[in-house]
Amino acid sequence: MPAGVPAADVASALKGYAKLYAFAGSPSGSQPTGLTVAGKALYGTTLMGGKHNFGTVFARYRSGKVRILWSFRGGIDGAQPQGTLVLVGNAFYGTTEYGGVFGNGTVFAITPGGTERVIYAFKGGADGAAPVLLGMVASKSALIGTTSAGGDVKCSVENSVGCGTIFSVTTSGKERVLYRFKGKSDGALPSGSLVLSGKVLYGTTNFGGVANNGTVYAFTGKGGERVIYAFKGYPDGAVPFGGITQLGGYLYGTTGFGGASNYSGTVYRIDPSGREHVLYNFRGAPDGAVPYGTLIVDKGLLYGTTAYGGNSTRPCVGGGVVGCGTIYAVGTLGKERILYRFGGNLDGANPWTGLVASDGAFFGTTVLGGRSKAGTIFAIAP
Repeated sequence: MPAGVPAADVASALKGYAKLYAFAGSPSGSQPTGLTVAGKALYGTTLMGGKHNFGTVFARYRSGKVRILWSFRGGIDGAQPQGTLVLVGNAFYGTTEYGGVFGNGTVFAITPGGTERVIYAFKGGADGAAPVLLGMVASKSALIGTTSAGGDVKCSVENSVGCGTIFSVTTSGKERVLYRFKGKSDGALPSGSLVLSGKVLYGTTNFGGVANNGTVYAFTGKGGERVIYAFKGYPDGAVPFGGITQLGGYLYGTTGFGGASNYSGTVYRIDPSGREHVLYNFRGAPDGAVPYGTLIVDKGLLYGTTAYGGNSTRPCVGGGVVGCGTIYAVGTLGKERILYRFGGNLDGANPWTGLVASDGAFFGTTVLGGRSKAGTIFAIAP
């Protein structure tokens, strides 16, 4: 595990759930998404809020202080950053869904001191547009990511303009489209975390495939893209929003919807031959629903979050289910355990983007809840 999170935060987490910070909207940001551990701080982005209400990049230091490193202006610098930052050298790299010269999103770099620059602005059309909840991966020479729209402009799924792309971009800003999704058997609208294993990139699309319920794919560069598994909706799940995690030669992930129990989503495993096995079907209450967050691995267990479900008496309602979300663990044989059910008030509500691990504790964010209902940063014991 990466080291560097303040000892006091870890100690609080090991006693159970601990709220570390509540966002206030302006100027601190609202709707925080993914976190990255670096040095002795947590770094992340907020989708909205900040000085101009177009989102922020923030750092939370060991002292407990949160500093806004950058407030997006919504113009050429980008708007609505989403997902996890990637540390390469002395800078973090991330994406904004909108903004940039062409309004179709950006790839940006920001130093720990708060100097931001756009390294690439998506043009839309064949180039790609709108990178959503993206966790880019670093290869030897470039960053690799996906856009949820653009690419093949003749393709349209779920009213999209284009069905998305896989792209690479160097830290100096040279971009190349590696693949344009066709929206049929190959998938459409990619998002979520990616895994680069050797020369093979694994990821997910939210739609497309045989039944338009999304796919798990492998991209091998010159060998092109191939679908490893296409979801049917029932009983195997639909909309694998959170991307891919690898453990012991298997691919693991979540589907936000579908499954056998109230269509509240699943945790699944795919073996090297492409066979899919549902490890767990969420029921809504009391175990959670809509698991958007990426899975992480700790001591052979899979940990994640659900955006909704949990406590059926709480006021959060969305996706047809009640409840403010959960933090859970699932074993590779399918046994599930709830670590925490969000109350939707001061403790936070609706954790979208999964967890990060450091020094024996887990850290994450909720997009709502907290004193100003603008989201929180939390810690919890495994």
